[in-house]
Amino acid sequence: MNSISIKRSITVKAVVTPAWKEEAERELSNAISAIDQQLGELEKEGQQIVEGIRSQSSNPLDPRVQEQVAQVQNQVASKRAEFEEQKRNLLLQQSQVRDLDMEQIVEQGQIDSFCDLKVGDNLVNKMNISILVRDGIVESIDQS
Repeated sequence: MNSISIKRSITVKAVVTPAWKEEAERELSNAISAIDQQLGELEKEGQQIVEGIRSQSSNPLDPRVQEQVAQVQNQVASKRAEFEEQKRNLLLQQSQVRDLDMEQIVEQGQIDSFCDLKVGDNLVNKMNISILVRDGIVESIDQS
């Protein structure tokens, strides 16, 4: 066997432009709004479950009922903390996007591709590929 096809990750880099910044901020704002909506739904559902537990019991002060209520409240608090952490991260990213300079190059993500590898090839060179895009248009494909 003299050659094989291998899968590799390619880094996608973007040139910061007004359009790129606008799109990035819009995506982050949408994600923040979605988390806010999920937080609201979580609180509402948690309250409904607690009310359901209490209304199904003849004695809402029964320790077993109180324990069930506490478990639900703990689960809601845990999920709320998770959502709030995600929101903090998104707000931080939004701030970082606002601080980027025009024409700055930023990593935007990874994509997978396949390439042929044959005896004598430099594996490191084959694996270190990046794509530079400006407003969605590929400007260059580089071995990094």
